[in-house]
Amino acid sequence: MKHVLGIIFLAIVFVVGCSGAKEKKIEEREVSIPYADLEVLADELQIPWSIDKIGSTFYLSERPGSIFKIEEGRKERQKVSFEKSLATAAEAGFLGFVLKHDFSQSKEAFAYYTYEDQTGQFNRIVVLQLEDNVWKEKRLLLDKIPSGQFHHGGRLEIGPDGKLYATTGDAAINPEIAQELNSLGGKILRMNLDGSIPSDNPIPNSYVYSYGHRNPQGLDWSSDGTLYESEHGPSANDEINKIIAGKNYGWPVIRGTEKKEGMESPLFTSGENTTWAPSGMAYSNGKLYVAALRGTAVLEFNLQTGEQKEFITGLGRIRDVFIEDNTLYFISNNTDGRGVPLEKDDKLYKVQL
Repeated sequence: MKHVLGIIFLAIVFVVGCSGAKEKKIEEREVSIPYADLEVLADELQIPWSIDKIGSTFYLSERPGSIFKIEEGRKERQKVSFEKSLATAAEAGFLGFVLKHDFSQSKEAFAYYTYEDQTGQFNRIVVLQLEDNVWKEKRLLLDKIPSGQFHHGGRLEIGPDGKLYATTGDAAINPEIAQELNSLGGKILRMNLDGSIPSDNPIPNSYVYSYGHRNPQGLDWSSDGTLYESEHGPSANDEINKIIAGKNYGWPVIRGTEKKEGMESPLFTSGENTTWAPSGMAYSNGKLYVAALRGTAVLEFNLQTGEQKEFITGLGRIRDVFIEDNTLYFISNNTDGRGVPLEKDDKLYKVQL
């Protein structure tokens, strides 16, 4: 079991090319743990994307197409059998993953993945079932969600209302689809657990719950049932939004603190000169904790005071967070091709709030 206390400098050795030769370069990272010790629960993960947990057992989705299980110290990489071939585009693959609330009996979970076939590249939402340590795609809930080289969205969460929510990106091809209500791109979608459209969705006969999103990758609810979302902006102007059913969040018409009638501006933004690249998020005691990729931190946003700060830094790119019983779990994402991996990256971490 590994622990990091206080502030530590981590040294990483990696090799770079230099005038036809190779040289070793040392990078130092300052790891700031403000409240408690940090524990590594698992390492050598393969581009992990989502965290879910039932009892003491963790299930992590990995972008190349597997699920990593951690149960009382035992670790196992489980195969996932998808109906379609996973896409190899940047940011694509096996993304969102959430266990059904009756998983102990049904052995079922929801998954969001990017695929490609003879018709093109798309995202889809499916039901997976665990059989003999292999996850198999059992049912298709929603298909043909727009996809491109980037901006797949991909977060799945089951809300306090028992509905399945999904974030979708603008696919980085035509940002205008985020404003088109007949497109599934650039949206937060809401569905019944069988894939049907809820009768109380804000737009009749539509999965669309909110629109005008660029690349949303985080969702969670406060204790009073309010939905919050994290979203990648263009280079900067990343956003944390309070989501209201049926509202338009502006992309690509407005960004950052810009305002326009009929469009919502964010609660928090990174501003014109800073990039967070926010991903998974979790709520606890009046605060949102958000994984930041480019920001290389777990960020803390106080919903009551409007203050924001870095809660944990120095571990590289952070993809998802999960909170239970005042304990924060989070995964690094340094092996995704955009980070500098630490030794035995990527990792699942645990720290007390």
